[in-house]
Amino acid sequence: MQLMKVGKISETVLKSCVLTQIKSKNDAVKNGAGVGSDCAVFACGDTFTAVCTQMIEVKSSEDVGCVMARAAGGVACCGAKPVMATIAMFLPAYIEEQDIKRHMQEADEAAAELGIQIAGGHTEVSKAALMPCVTVSVMGEVLSPVLPGRARPGQDVVLSKWIGLEGTVRLAARMQDELAERYPLSLIEKAIGFKKYLSIIPEAATAAKSNVGAMHDVSGGGIFAALWELAESAGVGLSVDLKKIPVKQETIEICEFLGRNPYELLSGGSLLMTADNGENLVQALKAAQIPAAVIGKITEGNDSVVMNEEEKRFLERPKAIEIFKMM
Repeated sequence: MQLMKVGKISETVLKSCVLTQIKSKNDAVKNGAGVGSDCAVFACGDTFTAVCTQMIEVKSSEDVGCVMARAAGGVACCGAKPVMATIAMFLPAYIEEQDIKRHMQEADEAAAELGIQIAGGHTEVSKAALMPCVTVSVMGEVLSPVLPGRARPGQDVVLSKWIGLEGTVRLAARMQDELAERYPLSLIEKAIGFKKYLSIIPEAATAAKSNVGAMHDVSGGGIFAALWELAESAGVGLSVDLKKIPVKQETIEICEFLGRNPYELLSGGSLLMTADNGENLVQALKAAQIPAAVIGKITEGNDSVVMNEEEKRFLERPKAIEIFKMM
């Protein structure tokens, strides 16, 4: 029997083993499970409720805050305002009470920064758990949701902030000793401090009021995976200029030292958007103190292409999340 690779499962396995097995239907559900669709949306009276669930293996306390931000970001991508969260912790028998307390403190601090409340959850110790795993579900409400699949040919592709933020935070937090062999402590601390950028709620709220076409968070598999998912969900292609994709120097340094590709690095904290006039959206985001850049165009057809001068790269769904390769 061949073992599966760590990370996101392949598109083929996702479709054949997961999506095709979901046959239950409810008319209230407006956005359900699908490729590149992380958030469910259902009608609730005169409004809509958005729900996003994310899971993480906890190897440093920063991981819990990262997964909270990622789940809230999934809700924000639908134009919804995150309101509350539930958290489930599946814990190994060797864990100590102080570790549980630290994980919950990190979760609550992240929730407070995101403007949401932890309203419930479940905590369990099991012999089956090899390391702590935390699952977070965030719920929010919206009058008119921004549903996936709204990218259209001719629209600009806009990216907020910088790629690789979440991966940089987690790598710097987990591998401080190794990084300290080459880099000053100030660079490592600055990299860990990127967690202040992990919420995409502000840019999603601004974009929802600025005639945005589609929104997609940049998370597992990095910017390359997110671009592919954005196009796949709408049945379109795209063309992006690699040199226009913003990335922090600290991310480049850490990736170079650890042998990682920053364009495939976990990138929570960035938001992909499409708009008929990308420069207008960029200006609206900058007015809200959010850095952003137009990085490409939505195209006809199904080819998702990244150009680096004369070099052309065709994107496909990644077979594993880059950050897991470090272990």
